[in-house]
This record gives sequence, structure tokens and C-alpha cells, in this order.
Amino acid sequence: MLHSPPPAPSSSEAARFVDDYLLYLLARASHVISSEFHEQVRRRGISVPVWRVLASLVGSPQGETVTGLAETCLLQQPTMTKLLDRMARDGLVRRAPDRRDRRVVRVALTPQGEGLAMELVRAAKQHEMEVLARHPEAEATALKPLLRSLMARHQRPRRR
Repeated sequence: MLHSPPPAPSSSEAARFVDDYLLYLLARASHVISSEFHEQVRRRGISVPVWRVLASLVGSPQGETVTGLAETCLLQQPTMTKLLDRMARDGLVRRAPDRRDRRVVRVALTPQGEGLAMELVRAAKQHEMEVLARHPEAEATALKPLLRSLMARHQRPRRR
């Protein structure tokens, strides 16, 4: 599916600072596109923060730390702890001491959590394919590497 790029805003259309501000454009693009998928998640009775935790734990058999999950899921650590308490009560995640450092707690999916996560991941992959299909192939192919490069060059070292 070929599309021509949208025209650049004229000087009168781009009068607002935010309309050409990189950080706003990144945040707005994320909001617009993720809102489409978040509606699907909510229709399944799952909150967006729960989805983010489930997605973050897929492919992590050893689990993740609470701090690492909070960073990945864009939540404050106290909020993450409360969310994980609820998810553990619902049977979606389990906590266990880290094998190397017993002071560190790792969070992993339970079999029930894994099943729900995989169902949502399938829906997320389908949504991603639909989103990328709206763009020329060259743009769609370049998008993820460009975003990864942008993050890598501006990312603080991750705490584990």
C-alpha cells in the first residue's frame, strides 16, 4: 500500500511551537497509535498498566525486577508495587527472590498470566501490522531501527 507523505505544514499552519517540536511529535504519535490498541485491551477487561506489565514479562523466564518493570512500564515504583500486588492476587504474576541476590525480588508470569499475555501479544502484533501497513514500506521498515537508535543515544543506564 503506497502513500505519499503528508505535506509539510506551511509557515502559517506551523505557528505553534509544539506542531514542529520533536518531543511533542513523538509523544503525540505514541498516544494516537497506542490509543487504538488500548481500546482493544480495555474491551477485554484489562487495564493498560496490566497490559504493559504482561507485555514486559513475555520472553523473560527469569522475570524482571520491580524497578525494571516500573521503568519499562512508565510507572512510579510505588504504583508498580500496588499493581503487582493486585496482579499477584489475580494469579497473573508471581514474585520470587533473585537467584544471585536474595535481596532482589523478581516478578514473572504465572501460567495464567502467560496465557493472557500471549493472547494480548497476538492482538498487539496484529495491530502493529495494521499500523505499519498504512505507511510506505521503506518508512515502515526504517521506523523501529530509527526509534531504537534515538533511544540508545539518549538513554540513561538502566538500573537492575
